[in-house]
Amino acid sequence: MEGTGSYGAALARFLAANGQVVVEVNRPDRQARRLKGKSDPLDAQAAARAVQAGQARVVPKAGAGQVEMVRCLRVARATAMRARTQTINALKGLLVTAPAQLRQQLRGQSVTRLVAAAAALEPGPLTSPLAAATVALGSLARRHQALSAEIDALSSQLDRLTQTAAPELVARFGVGHDSAGALLVAAGDNPDRLRSEACFSMLCGASPIPASSGKTTRHRLNRGGDRQANAALHRIVIVRLRYHQPTRDYMTTRLAQGKTKKEIIRCLKRHVAREVFAVLHQLQHDNPIPAA
Repeated sequence: MEGTGSYGAALARFLAANGQVVVEVNRPDRQARRLKGKSDPLDAQAAARAVQAGQARVVPKAGAGQVEMVRCLRVARATAMRARTQTINALKGLLVTAPAQLRQQLRGQSVTRLVAAAAALEPGPLTSPLAAATVALGSLARRHQALSAEIDALSSQLDRLTQTAAPELVARFGVGHDSAGALLVAAGDNPDRLRSEACFSMLCGASPIPASSGKTTRHRLNRGGDRQANAALHRIVIVRLRYHQPTRDYMTTRLAQGKTKKEIIRCLKRHVAREVFAVLHQLQHDNPIPAA
């Protein structure tokens, strides 16, 4: 089945609950589609061939536990954060073209003070560009405040869910609730579907990719995989490089061996992915998902 993590998730859960074996299949590559065309029967045939050939063996995410709850709340918070960013950008842009009286009153303030001051503006009768700009700025400021309250509420709920779902993961050095949530969502409610920690590393885009040529033997960063999980690993590594002495010592040793900083960070992300997978595997062993 294609799209088990999006439009096919409900059907995948229904089939799995009724005893059917569900295998996740990626869409055909662009070259194959260009040669053979695109239609539902052709896509179904390509999916069947991929399964029979053993190319598609991925078990879809269960989507029936706390990790699915974390994913839903993360989607809601991410959209609210994007909307808040658009709102403050619009407010600042409108302030640039506002009448001089408003610009002098609101210029040079931090975002927090600017939003509070704009929300407290009294527009009066809508009879001039000054009044219209005042109404618009107040509306944007109150929208920003409402979105901030929504984000805070979602963040609190996410923190509680993440702490309940994976307390051992959150307890790791440099792993905050946001990073832990991203890694949990990448693995899913059933991390046992990942055959090894190397698979999890590839899923997070932290596996080494050969980039050797001639007499030069090296590996480069993996630019694939789940980019939110990859960003979470990157944040963990950066925090450890700043505050974790063993990680700082590792950086010093590898620099002396001639490694670049990017290569060292790649190695550290691979190490963190291995550490996270061990925690997730233990969590799955201790708290298996009940049958649907």
